[in-house]
Amino acid sequence: MRRRLLVALTAFATIAVLAFAAPLCSIAATSRTQQLVAGRTGDADRFATLADTAAESGDTHALAAEVGRYHQLYGEPVLVVDARGQPLVNAGVDPTDTGVQAALAAARRNQRPAPIAQLLPWTPTTVLIARPIGTGVQVHGAVLIAASTAPARADILRTWGIVGGGALVAMTLFTALALLLARWVLRPLADLSTAVAALTASLPTPRPGPATPTTHPHSGPPEILAVAASVDTMAAAVLDSQRAQRQLVADTAHAMRNPLAALTIRLDSLEPAIPAHAAATFHGAVTEAERLTGLLDGLLDLAVAEGSHDHDRPGADDHCDAARVIDDRLDAWHTAFDHAGQHLTADTTPTGIDVAVPADVLAQILDVALSNSCRYAGPGAHTHLTLTPADTTVTLTVSDDGTGVPADELDHLTTRFFRGSTATAGGSGLGLPIAAALTTAHHGHLTVRPVHPHGLAVVVELPKAPA
Repeated sequence: MRRRLLVALTAFATIAVLAFAAPLCSIAATSRTQQLVAGRTGDADRFATLADTAAESGDTHALAAEVGRYHQLYGEPVLVVDARGQPLVNAGVDPTDTGVQAALAAARRNQRPAPIAQLLPWTPTTVLIARPIGTGVQVHGAVLIAASTAPARADILRTWGIVGGGALVAMTLFTALALLLARWVLRPLADLSTAVAALTASLPTPRPGPATPTTHPHSGPPEILAVAASVDTMAAAVLDSQRAQRQLVADTAHAMRNPLAALTIRLDSLEPAIPAHAAATFHGAVTEAERLTGLLDGLLDLAVAEGSHDHDRPGADDHCDAARVIDDRLDAWHTAFDHAGQHLTADTTPTGIDVAVPADVLAQILDVALSNSCRYAGPGAHTHLTLTPADTTVTLTVSDDGTGVPADELDHLTTRFFRGSTATAGGSGLGLPIAAALTTAHHGHLTVRPVHPHGLAVVVELPKAPA
């Protein structure tokens, strides 16, 4: 991947450098060409003025002397002809050359000269500069200079060399920067890939199942695809491990219920034969057996709640009237609260509000909260159920003004097997975890909040059923 990244960055840097270097080279060549043409055109115009003066006086000695000195100084041939094309002064020009004849003929007709092509290091060694003698109305001849392009081409080549050297330095800097950038970007990826590969190799092969994520081929760098495949494998292994854990808990709870049921039956059958002095011990054993049975039932319910996917398959019983369920639970728990010396009320003024949860699941969630209030709030406490609808959610709150729970223990109440420091005897610590798992399984959220000045509130937020 580093090679591909370096190639991409280097290609981008090359394009960027060329985008600056090519226009600079072109501007330098154009400027030097214009400088050469302007200079030689000025010289040709000066010779044309001298030739016009010589034609009026009939003396060409001064013109010949000036042309000779120019040819000797610059080494460039010069030819001056009259209106008929006959040479007046010739300093090294071949008058029979077709190019020379065409340039002189155009100048004698006072035609606009063709533009000189941009000079390049490999262009011809000379260019022809021809200018008419006289004015635009009357032309007496023409002047031609065979200008050498060697100095101009040397200047252009030197400028191009400087630009090329700068471009090479820039490319070197860009390449070094690309290498540093590639290392900075890819080093964490390489470390991650190595760590993920090592972790994936240590994981067991996930068993096929409905929770195993399905991967699809994608295009991209092989290193990224390898990391993605390793992450998919880890996700599948984690999901398989969670599924196996839930299955183990369910299987263990189910397998132990039968021996406990048999033990309970045998203890019941032994009760008439227990002497009076051993009755307390016997009743303690029966109580422990019943407690273990309740604990196993809770574990089984928790495993079923955490592994439930029924809410993903809509059906006829996937919603219920929240107010009706609250009224049913109020009737079911009213006697228990009276025996505990507590008060139970409900506010179900909003009616006809359906939540996207089956009635039995909502009843089970409310039973957990009501059971905790009845068991731990204390005599004289008041428990109140409220129903608060919103745009897309429905909030059910079970609050009491009992003894409450210390603030540092609130976040642990939904942890399995955790029991608060103020809890009395009884309970397995699985009620709220089961309720939280059922709420989460149906796309809801369960929180436990303090009630001021004292007490506890279980807030269940569930999605509202579609109309």
